This record gives sequence, structure tokens and C-alpha cells, in this order.
Amino acid sequence: MNDDGMTTIGLLHPGSMGSSIGAATRASGARVIWASEGRSESSRKRAEQDDLEDVGWLNAIVNQSKIILSICPPENAIEVAEEVFNLGFRGIYVDANAIAPDTSRHISGIVDYNNATYVDGGIIGGPARKPGSTRLYLAGNSANYVSQFMDKGDLGVVCIDGADIGAASALKMAYSAWTKGSSALLTNVLALAISEGVDTVLIDEWKLSQQALLERTETNLPVVAAKAWRFVGEMLEMAKTFEANDLPPGFHQAAAEVYTHLVDFKDDPEAPGGLDLAKHLLD
Repeated sequence: MNDDGMTTIGLLHPGSMGSSIGAATRASGARVIWASEGRSESSRKRAEQDDLEDVGWLNAIVNQSKIILSICPPENAIEVAEEVFNLGFRGIYVDANAIAPDTSRHISGIVDYNNATYVDGGIIGGPARKPGSTRLYLAGNSANYVSQFMDKGDLGVVCIDGADIGAASALKMAYSAWTKGSSALLTNVLALAISEGVDTVLIDEWKLSQQALLERTETNLPVVAAKAWRFVGEMLEMAKTFEANDLPPGFHQAAAEVYTHLVDFKDDPEAPGGLDLAKHLLD
């Protein structure tokens, strides 16, 4: 709590998604703080636009926050948690990253070791900028407590009652395994058609039999390309999830490789789609 009685929530870090979650949390009546040390100018601008309070550095977040919300690239999730708890945090730690259930449980172990409280989270949808667009799923004994600080703005919050730690992460993995995994497959299919010289014929056939799929190549794949740099680690977490359940992990390992070829389009609003994007897999 701070002096005016508002609950203080620390946000790590205000990327496109994180900043929108911070805005939804502010709309629910909480004070939201973040640390600008080491962050990009675009992060600063997003945080300023969403009226998030800059406290300078991570130690200030740890010292002032009752709840810390982690939204970062999945490959950094464990490192970020370790940084927070090495500074002595003892409050509620919500990991809302796209991580495997086993990774979530590993972070839960770090939290438990430090006598703090863990909530497992998973975000489905894009940045929370309009009602109904985005849902944050929460699992853990303190999920319902945390939800009250995030459910008044454009973000929908769903508590998975009675679920074990890892359930929210598992849901995220299952959902995105299809949405993001199939986008990687579609890009790879187009690259194959180009390589074999049948791309024009394939597109003509899709016009007859797969119109929705054809539209997806032009409208969805440019958006995916701009975010591919974030999807590499997420695909590897999915592969880990499938393998942990004795299911073949190879599809999402391959999807990670596809996205690796597209990382140069990071945050590019002019990223190509369709055949123009697929050509980059052949370079």
C-alpha cells in the first residue's frame, strides 16, 4: 500500500502487452509502477501514455510493491524472477509469461523458497485495448485476490478455481500451440510451394477451396512476422510442454526455427505477408 491507501503493483516490463495490462490495472484502482533503468525509449513512451509511474530501478519496485507482475519474453522469465527475489521481495509474484507449466512450477519453487506467494498466469489475445480482446487466466491460492486489481478495464480476468500451479500456463501453451504454431506452418507451406515452383498454382487452388486460408496469409502473417522475435522462445516452451506430456515436440521446435528466420522484421509495421514473407525462409 502507499500513503493514499492504493495498492501498489510493480510491472515488469511495459512492452506492448505489458503496458496495456498496466493500464487495465490502473483502471481497476491500483497504483502501477515500473523501472525505466535499461529499458528502451519505446517502453518509456508506452508507459508514459498509459500513465504508469516510473520509479527508476528494480529495487524500488521490490521495495514498494505488494504485487509484482512479470510480462517479459519467455526465455527471460526465470532470470527476471531470480532478480526480483535476490532483492528480497516477499509479496505476491504473478508470472504471466508464455511459459511451459514446468517452467512455471520452477519459478513457483523460487518464490516459495523466498517465503513469498506465487500466482501462475497466462494471457490470451493481443494487447488489452478494447473490451473482450484479451483475457488473463490465473491459477493459485491468491488468484482471486489478484484478479480484483485487474478486472475493471479492458482486460478480462479468469481465475481457474481449484487448479494447480501450471494450469494457466498450460492453457496458454495449448491455445497458442495452434494459433501461432499454425501461422509458422502456413509460412513454411508457402515457402515449400515457392521452392517447388507451384506457388501460383497453390494460390489459385486456395482461391477455389481455401479462401479463408488465403486471406489469413495476407492479413495475419504480416502481424505474425512483426512479432516473430517473441515467438521463438514461446515455441520452444511449447515443445517442452508437449515433450513433458509424452507428445511429439518436433512440430513446435520446427516452428521456432521458422520464426528465427523472421526476427529481422521485429516490430516492423510494414512487414510482408503471403509469398513475400515466405521467400525469407528460402534466403
